[in-house]
Order: sequence, then structure tokens, then C-alpha cells
Amino acid sequence: MASFSSSKLLFSVLFLSAFMFLSISCTQFEVGGENGWKSPKSKSDQDEFNQWASKNRFIVGDSLHFKYAKDSVLEVTEEEYGKCHSSHPDFFSNNGNTVFNLNRSGLFYFVSGISGHCERGQKLVVKVLEPANPPEQPPSQNSTTEKSQAIAIGTFAISSPTIVFFLLSFIGVLFA
Repeated sequence: MASFSSSKLLFSVLFLSAFMFLSISCTQFEVGGENGWKSPKSKSDQDEFNQWASKNRFIVGDSLHFKYAKDSVLEVTEEEYGKCHSSHPDFFSNNGNTVFNLNRSGLFYFVSGISGHCERGQKLVVKVLEPANPPEQPPSQNSTTEKSQAIAIGTFAISSPTIVFFLLSFIGVLFA
């Protein structure tokens, strides 16, 4: 009987662990949507990529998928973005099927490496936000009120899947 309840408990824990893993989601965005990463055809499309980016919300852990033919993608500094030129980009790819991981919050700047494409509007700025539950900051030592506020904030930062996991694990132990 003990091995049966141990098996049930193990199954419950593994099932819930898988549920938690699946609840963490990152998104891969297709840069430019259906059009992909290509040089705009007309002057009216010059801001096409930044308009596309403004319609999306990017968080740390998401990725950008650049799909293109006979082109390249460079991650550059803000200054290089403004000049549409980079001698030493932070990232370079020309394989036609590039995935770029957004591994920090802040601004990312991308341009085409083909001469003239950036000037015609093949460039992109992506603003990446912090995840919904950022790591808790240590409370300051100045006042008790600040400490209690930090503790309250930390309590609300526990995600729903984590609470469900612990509750179901506890119930599984009781009834196993």
C-alpha cells in the first residue's frame, strides 16, 4: 500500500511540475509580421517596422524571428541606428532565418546590413519590459514602514501557478 501512495504522490508532483513549466511562457515574434524583414517598397512604409513593434509588448525572455532572403540583421547601438551604419555590430546574422533572444530589459536597435536598406526604413527599435514578477529588492534599513511595504510587495509577487502547485502538493500528501 505504501508503494501505491508513493507512486501517486510522485505522479502528482511530476504532473504539477510540468504544469508550472508550461505556465511560464515566452513569445517568439515574427518581425514585420507577414511581410518579414525586408526593405520597404515605398516612402510611406519607411516606419513600417517600428509601427509593427509598437503594436506588440516585449518582455525579457521573448525572442524575435527575422525571416529574410539575401539580407542580414544587425543589432547596433542607438548612435549606429541613427546613422544606419555599424562597423562593429553587437550581433550579426545573415542566414535568412535569425532568432534573437531578448535577454534584458531596455531598448534594442536593429538595422539591415545591406547598403541603402536601413536608409529606406529597414530598421527597428524594440522596447523590452521587465517580467511581470521582477526579483524582490532588499528592503532599505531606513524605516519599519518601508520594511513592511517590501514584505507586502514580496507576498504579492508569488505567482498563481506556484500557489496552486504547493496547495495541490499538500492535498496530494494528505490523500496519498
